[in-house]
Amino acid sequence: MLFGADQLMQWVHHYSWPFVRVSALLMAAPVFGASSFPVRGRILLAVLVTTLLVPLLPSVPAVDPLSPLGLIMLAQQALIGLAMGFLLQMLFAAVVIAGQSLAVTMGLGFAMSVDPQNGVQVPVLSQFYVILATLIFLAVDGHLTLLGLVAESFETFPVGSPVWDFQFAIRLVAWASQMFLLALMMALPALTALLLINLAFGVITRAAPQLNIFAVGFPVTILAGFVFILLSLPAVSDLLNDMFAQGFARISLLTP
Repeated sequence: MLFGADQLMQWVHHYSWPFVRVSALLMAAPVFGASSFPVRGRILLAVLVTTLLVPLLPSVPAVDPLSPLGLIMLAQQALIGLAMGFLLQMLFAAVVIAGQSLAVTMGLGFAMSVDPQNGVQVPVLSQFYVILATLIFLAVDGHLTLLGLVAESFETFPVGSPVWDFQFAIRLVAWASQMFLLALMMALPALTALLLINLAFGVITRAAPQLNIFAVGFPVTILAGFVFILLSLPAVSDLLNDMFAQGFARISLLTP
């Protein structure tokens, strides 16, 4: 089979734009964008998803990817993919914030380990919540839902359509503010219990100043923190499911 230069350029026009959007999404999205995920596997997955998506996509404009207009369109496709992955990444950031708040309150802020999602050092409680969130994300087929959303984005936001208006940035900032609210809701049951325990130790210290509060308070606080974290796990699992549902709904609202 012979291939001409025109046919080769046509393939480049059809495959370059979806590949940039899909690869940017995989680079920024949780699980796919984790430092433990091989780069070669991410590239092969982007090629596979692009190959499956191209026959289902609407026609794309015949623009040279190396022309000034083509470079602008490439940057636009990368921005779409990065924005979609960044929204879900903020959910995992909320999980890390919740774990850090609990670790500092329990006295485990010094116990650090490497986060498998981002490759940075976080408290062990944050790593525990990140692993739990990752397992729930995969259990509810969040990775498949994310790939389905990027496929739908080519229908609602086709290649070559006008760029987003100012409301796009407003929606991103508004969702970033929800990150701290979700972190507080996740850590609130255990934080409330630990606050009451610390208040009780404060009263005991005033009543019996000779008591070594550090020798008694740290073991009790750590033990009580683990107990209340265990008791709050069912509510945290339900909250994570709701968080992922809200994240997918917000991704669908990014496109006009």
